[in-house]
Amino acid sequence: MEVQNDGKCCVPDCDSTGHLSGKFDSHSTLNMCPIYHNLTGDDCRQRYGRRVQRRQDRSDANRRELRQKAANSPNTKEDRCAALIENRRKEMQKDVLTVSPSKAQSPNKAHKQKTSSREPDLKGLTPIFDMDMFREAQARAAELIQEQLAAEQEVKRAGIGLVEMGRYEMTVWYSSPYPEEYQCLPKLYICEFCLKYTNSPLILKRHLHKCVRRYPPGDEIYRKGNISFFEVDGETNKQFCQNLCLLAKLFLDHKTLYFDVEPFLFYIMTEADAEGCHIVGYFSKEKQSFLAYNVSCILTLPPYQRQGFGRMLIDFSYLLTKTEGKVGSPEKPLSDLGLISYRSYWKQVILEYLSSYEGKDISIKNVSSQTGINAYDIVSTLQSMGMLKYWKGKHLVLTQKEILDEFRVKLKKRKNPKLIDPKCLHWTPKTK
Repeated sequence: MEVQNDGKCCVPDCDSTGHLSGKFDSHSTLNMCPIYHNLTGDDCRQRYGRRVQRRQDRSDANRRELRQKAANSPNTKEDRCAALIENRRKEMQKDVLTVSPSKAQSPNKAHKQKTSSREPDLKGLTPIFDMDMFREAQARAAELIQEQLAAEQEVKRAGIGLVEMGRYEMTVWYSSPYPEEYQCLPKLYICEFCLKYTNSPLILKRHLHKCVRRYPPGDEIYRKGNISFFEVDGETNKQFCQNLCLLAKLFLDHKTLYFDVEPFLFYIMTEADAEGCHIVGYFSKEKQSFLAYNVSCILTLPPYQRQGFGRMLIDFSYLLTKTEGKVGSPEKPLSDLGLISYRSYWKQVILEYLSSYEGKDISIKNVSSQTGINAYDIVSTLQSMGMLKYWKGKHLVLTQKEILDEFRVKLKKRKNPKLIDPKCLHWTPKTK
């Protein structure tokens, strides 16, 4: 198939309008060019109209046949076949009569007009019925090729559709700025340990035989059971963190950080087995945040979502904040999924605090210092639960017994919750 780089037909004097199938308005290859096949765009459109009409007639004939069969028609199968053949013969005669006599050429003249940019004129060299069937097959093939090209272009516009990483295949949610040669791939193959991306399973297989990494390139600062957290410096391990950001962008709409990773620390949660430490999710935070953000970006990979790992990531970020003796808040704006996760976490932590609180007066400042949650986030969460009232210039927390009792019941019903154990953290905040 000959295709021009600019998407234009390579046949001389052709402006790429018309299509051999008659179904489309333009073409880009020689195989679909009406001029190459010694036709015009109008000829192809008329042929397409007749093909559509014949399909409709055949469909109507099949329906009539079914009705006759249901009515116990005496016609035999041979009679019906003969009738269909006769109808087809009449259609062919009608098509022959519509051809202008001026277009007919002798075989010798047709052979003399062979050129490298035209198909040989086959009129007069074969029976009309065979010629018509050949043209119909050509048109159908051109139609299928055009539909295939359109589908390929759609894939290129849509970008990467799937990601294979370890034992999981994940459907992509958003586009990510991978190099241009990877953008048109239907599936991207990623090493789950070093996050190197490849364009084929064979290349990935060869890489895995050479890849020596089995855990993130950082300091392990937490381990309990098979769950670990690694602290990775974006300045020290720039390539790994850039690949992590590219992967995260496939599942995060609001993420804007791709290559400028040096000012950030990345905290990666993994699940260990005999093969190594598999990445579950991560969050990043600025080394120096003037707005006291304790999370810049947070993601749980799709295979691990709705299993409690997202809450563990959030809880771990606040454990680091409390270890630093600060209060924190995630960077705004949050994605829709992120807002739901954080609201659920804030609600649970605040209700846990209130259900065990024994004093009379509750101070939002004290709640903030004990939980590490920013006061603004506490106020907005209490307001959403209807547990905050503004009276005489002060916010009053309403400890509604019904809400707390319902929470205690749900807490008792929880089975094997995934929790962060502060005793398993081995980490010292970095000094300025």
